Amino acid sequence: MNLKIYKQTISNLSMSGIVAVIAKIMPESPDTDLEAIKENAKSVMESEGAQNISFEERDIAFGLKAVILKMAWPEEKSTDLIEKKLSEIENVSSATIEDYRRAFG
Repeated sequence: MNLKIYKQTISNLSMSGIVAVIAKIMPESPDTDLEAIKENAKSVMESEGAQNISFEERDIAFGLKAVILKMAWPEEKSTDLIEKKLSEIENVSSATIEDYRRAFG
C-alpha cells in the first residue's frame, strides 16, 4: 500500500473509542416504579449517545432494589454527565458509576 494513502486513511479514522459503563441507580423508596426509571434512563442516555443499553435489578435491603444500567458510552464524553443526567430522573435518589472499561472489538 502506498504510504501516502495509508497516512490519509489513518488520519481520517476517528480516535475516540467506546467504553462499557455500569451505573447503579438508587430509587427514592422501595415503592418507586422501577420500570419508569428504566424507561427514562434509556431515553436520557440514548439522547447523549449511549448504545446497547440494558438493565437489571439488584436487591439492596428491606425491599429496596437498585437499577443496574449497562451501556456502551462514547469515550470522549465525561462520566460526570452520566451521573448528573441519571440523578435528575424523577424518583431517583442517586446514581453512581460502578464500572468503566475500554471496549474492544
